Amino acid sequence: MTRFIHDQFSKDYLEELLKPFGKVQAPSRVAAEVREIDVLFSPIPTQAANIATLGLLGKMASTSAIFEPFRNPATKEEITDCLLKLLEVRNALQREANRNKTTIADSDIPQLWILTPTASATIISGFGATLKSEWVEAVYFLPEYLRTAIVVIHQLPPTPETLWLRMLGRGKVQQQAINELAALPVNHPFVKVTLELLYNLQQNLRINQNTEADDRELVMRLAPLYQQDREQARQEGLQQGLQQGLEQGLQQGLEQGEQQIILRLLNRRLGEIDSSLIEQIKRLSIEQLESLGEALLDFSTVTELEVWLSQQ
Repeated sequence: MTRFIHDQFSKDYLEELLKPFGKVQAPSRVAAEVREIDVLFSPIPTQAANIATLGLLGKMASTSAIFEPFRNPATKEEITDCLLKLLEVRNALQREANRNKTTIADSDIPQLWILTPTASATIISGFGATLKSEWVEAVYFLPEYLRTAIVVIHQLPPTPETLWLRMLGRGKVQQQAINELAALPVNHPFVKVTLELLYNLQQNLRINQNTEADDRELVMRLAPLYQQDREQARQEGLQQGLQQGLEQGLQQGLEQGEQQIILRLLNRRLGEIDSSLIEQIKRLSIEQLESLGEALLDFSTVTELEVWLSQQ
């Protein structure tokens, strides 16, 4: 169960980071056997310069790409399955080209990026993967025509360029990436969305009964960040109230700040919330909003939210 929680986080995380720069399909189904590609990405040419803000991840996403992230070290069977997905995408492109009586260039075929926390020397050599001088160490490329690379996240150097990939590591590597994320300016374009996804991951791990040791450490690391974010949202609301210069504005500002983070977390946890429920939440007092912030950690359906609101 824990692995699937992290798998969903990885897909959501890559989708949120990449969607400003192109078309993201996560997941994308291929072939009659219904294999699912975790993330299929097609860049928008006009965003080529901006995607560089994602560092190494942006470099990988500068052309059409397939991302297959793994929570545990990818096995040779899992890597082979990823290659089958790529070949099926290639075959689909070839069939379309045949129908249109055109040809496909190698650059039209997505590059497959297999993201794994670690990989043994046997795995790397078994697939004939090697390093390239123009890429950082830890990115191992399979033979040219396979258009595939194995990215060993725990071997990546701890630099700003690798931050967004190291966030998909585990244990100390992921915790170090979270520390670096927390140190970034709050107005950084990817800080807010990444923190929201991490909070959602934290909540899912908290309700899981079979949490692993490094997951328990992750939950503990994220707890103060969650409280800090809530307090910052409240302070922003307070500042808004101060600028209004009225006592009523102070209260409204506090409530708006609390409402903002509660609604963000509910949308992440339960999906898009109906407008009628949003109106009910906006009518809650500060004390009720704080109670809801604690209660939503146990929500898994919209019905549970509706029941909670009906009891207020």
